Amino acid sequence: MDNDFEQFMNLTSTADIQDKGTVKVIKPSNQSTQAPSHIPFTPCHEDSSADTDILSSSESTTSTSTTSATASLRCQGWPRSFPIPLFSYEVEMQLSKANQEFLAEGKRLNPSFKVRSDILQALASEIMKYTTGYPTSAQLDDVAEALIIKHPCLKEQGSVTGYYGWKISLKYKMGNYRTKLRSLGCQEMSINSIKNRKPGNSSSPNQVKKPRRAEVNFCPHYPAGEDKESLEQERVELLTEVKKRNNHHVIKQKMEKTFAHRRYEVVQDMPFIAEFKSRWPALFMENEVSAEFTRITTIPLIPKFMSQLDHYSDKLAKVLRKKGGAAGRKIKNIMALIDQNDSVETRRACNLQALAVYLNEDPEELVKEYGSEDPDETQRHLDQTIIGIYVIKNPGVDADQLPEDVGIIVEGVQLLHGLKDVATACALLFGIIYDLNLSSPSDLRLF
Repeated sequence: MDNDFEQFMNLTSTADIQDKGTVKVIKPSNQSTQAPSHIPFTPCHEDSSADTDILSSSESTTSTSTTSATASLRCQGWPRSFPIPLFSYEVEMQLSKANQEFLAEGKRLNPSFKVRSDILQALASEIMKYTTGYPTSAQLDDVAEALIIKHPCLKEQGSVTGYYGWKISLKYKMGNYRTKLRSLGCQEMSINSIKNRKPGNSSSPNQVKKPRRAEVNFCPHYPAGEDKESLEQERVELLTEVKKRNNHHVIKQKMEKTFAHRRYEVVQDMPFIAEFKSRWPALFMENEVSAEFTRITTIPLIPKFMSQLDHYSDKLAKVLRKKGGAAGRKIKNIMALIDQNDSVETRRACNLQALAVYLNEDPEELVKEYGSEDPDETQRHLDQTIIGIYVIKNPGVDADQLPEDVGIIVEGVQLLHGLKDVATACALLFGIIYDLNLSSPSDLRLF
C-alpha cells in the first residue's frame, strides 16, 4: 500500500516492499498459473473469490461495501497484446479448419458475410472491456493484428499489413455498435446523441465528446440500485463529511460511490471551476485528485509520474544541455540551480521547466514565481491566471530552502495549495486536467 495515497499497487519485486508495510496478496487460481503479459494497476476494491487479503476486518468490510459502487467501472487499461475472444461455435469450427488448411496449403479463408459480421461483433464487444466506444487508430491496429496472428487464415492477400481491411471494417463496426449502445441507454454514448447537444450546435460534429488518451472510464454507468437523485443525496452528505477532521476514510468511500454522478456532470454539463469546487470540495484534496485520476485511467498518478520522470532524468538532462541558441541559454540558467542544490525535488523541477523551453514553450506560463513581500499584488496576478502553478518564495532565501507555498490555479480559482514541490504540482495539475476534463492550455499545448 502506498502510504501517501492509501491505495494498493502491483509490485514486480519483493525488494520494493517497505518495512512494516501493508501487503495485499493475490493468489492465482488453479485454472491459470501463467503470468499474464500485461499486469495493469487494479484498484484495491476489486473483488475476486481467489483473492487472499492480508487486511484488517474493517478494511475488508469497506472493500466489500464499495464493490457495488465500482462494479460498472473498467478495471484495466488497454493490454499490450489484445486478447482475441472465442467466437460462436460454428465460427470457431470454420476458423479451426481454415487455419489447418492455411498451414498445410497456404489457402486463405474468404469468410461469408455472416461469419465476418459475427467476428466483428465479438471484437467490438471485447474492445468495450478495455476502452470506451471510441478506440484510436493504433488500438484498431492492435486488434486487427492480433486477429490475423491467432487466425492466420484471415490474413488478407495484397495488403501490406495483412489486416488493413479488417481494421477498416472494425472501424465502421464500432460506429454501428455505438449507435446500438446509445439506443440501449449507454451513458458514454448517450451524451453524444443529438438531443443532448446544446441547442445552438445540435448538428455540429465538433460537439462529440470523446475520451482523451489513457481514459478507461470516461463516463460510466450509475452503480446498481442508484440513480441521479440518490447520488445527489450522497453528494449533499459529502459536503458535511468533508468538514470533519481525520475523515478521509468516509470521504474516499463516498467519492468512489458518487464517481459516475460526478463524471457525468463534468463531461455533460461542463460547469465553471468555481461552481464545481463549491459542489465537490472533497475532490480538491491532494489524495482525492490522485484517486480520481486512478478511477478514470486505472493508473496511480504520483507514483507513475515520478517513476517515469526519474527513470528518464539523466537522458533528458543530456538532451536538454545540448540545445543551442537562446533556448539553450535559458535551459542552462534553469539547470544551473541543480549545481546549487542537487536534490531530487530540484532536479525534477528543473527538468520539467527546461523541457518546456526545449519544446518552445514559456516555462513561466507553467510555473509562476512570486515573492511573499506583496501578497495583494500576488493575489491580483493569480486571479487573472487561467491555468498554472504558483510558487511563493521569501525574498533572499537560498536555493536549497523550500518555498513558502506551492499551489495550482485554474480559472483564477485556487484548487490546491501547500504542495510539496513543483514536480508534485505538475503531476497533480495533469491529474486535474483529466479529473475536470479540461482542455490543455494553448500556451502549453506541446508540453
